[in-house]
Amino acid sequence: MEQFLWSIGAFIVALGLVVTFHEFGHFWVARRCGVKVVTFSIGFGKPLFTWRGKDGTNYQIAAIPLGGYVRMLDHEIDPVSEQEMSGSFRAKPVKQRFAIVLAGPVANFIFAIAALWLMLMIGMPAVKPIIGDVASASVAERAGLTAGSEIIAIDQRPVQDWQDVNLALVRRMGSDATVFRVVDVQGQTRDVRIPLQDWQFDPDKESTIGSLGLDVYRPEIIARVTEIEADSPAARSDLRIGDKIIGFNGTQSANWEQIRSFIASHANERVTFYVERNGETRSLEVRVGERDGRGYLGIVPEVEAYPEEYRFTLQYGPIEALQGGVARTWNLMGLTVNMVGKLVTGDVSVKNLSGPVGIAQGAGAHASYGLVYFLSFLALISVSLGILNLLPIPMLDGGHLVFYVIEWIRGKPVPERIQEMSFRVGLLLLMVLLSVTLFNDLGRLFS
Repeated sequence: MEQFLWSIGAFIVALGLVVTFHEFGHFWVARRCGVKVVTFSIGFGKPLFTWRGKDGTNYQIAAIPLGGYVRMLDHEIDPVSEQEMSGSFRAKPVKQRFAIVLAGPVANFIFAIAALWLMLMIGMPAVKPIIGDVASASVAERAGLTAGSEIIAIDQRPVQDWQDVNLALVRRMGSDATVFRVVDVQGQTRDVRIPLQDWQFDPDKESTIGSLGLDVYRPEIIARVTEIEADSPAARSDLRIGDKIIGFNGTQSANWEQIRSFIASHANERVTFYVERNGETRSLEVRVGERDGRGYLGIVPEVEAYPEEYRFTLQYGPIEALQGGVARTWNLMGLTVNMVGKLVTGDVSVKNLSGPVGIAQGAGAHASYGLVYFLSFLALISVSLGILNLLPIPMLDGGHLVFYVIEWIRGKPVPERIQEMSFRVGLLLLMVLLSVTLFNDLGRLFS
């Protein structure tokens, strides 16, 4: 329940910030164009808080935090006097209306730049993309990637950390191949072409990196007990802190992954562990417990320190951070457009789409990691919202922009009948999209 409430809270904050900046973009440009803004609302439905500004605008926060809107004076809907006609949205030239509508998505991109600028100013802890294990017979092994190599570029784009690698691989979904530039353990730099025709990637089950057969470098885990959970099966046995597990049930193995897998598959069973204690080998009878349908002991193994040369902090001064924010936002915009195109062509399945539930889970997870990770998430959501609103779908900003371009070419507005029909089609498309994303979210939630 606590995690659920945390995710909901982070979701409301994230969406509230992103939507507020989007609507503020419309609001700010509308005011500069002399349009009277009647209502500025964050959220839909029943207003929870309202106040009237000195500018005559009614500001409100509504009950459903899944969007927002700016309602402008419209002489074709509202009763307008001759003196107020100049403040009507539809009385403005098409170029001004175009600018007002475009300002919302542009504000999202500016917000993403600001969030990433702040993130890079604060500094984000990161690790170099050093390859750990390479799975046997995997795409990566067949291509010739080896453990211990550092990935320094993908398709001639430099990468600094695993997040860069992940985004670069997402960009290549549906492509025939990608090229990794790596520095191997001997210090040799080489390009490795990885064919992607047979690349099977299910984001619900694995990461892009794991789907290629790559594992992120992790420090070695030593099967020596460093902590014992209170009131756990281990605490009720003769296991002690400092014991090193060297085998189980007649099998000699100090490999922690094998030991962990053995424990997980023997819930509610009595097993024998062989441990080293003070230079002596002992056998201990332990009854494995059960948690979430899997066996557990309640012990924490020893983990070697992460090599300091693999760690770094992405942190820059104000100017470099701004440049980095602009570059990262541009890359996110390109990635988002690329993914939309692949959804249309079928290279990426609609099963990969996430809706409000998925966004809430992502918001909660990133917020729990700390401010810099939450800022990164805000930038991603803001860019996604900006690109989504630019799609040429009636009801979205992009649909309105298409109508204004046609009006500019024709010299007169698109007929109301055609606009109304288009808006109905657009609303239907958006409802279908929302239904698909909710279905995907619920499928992931209960899978």
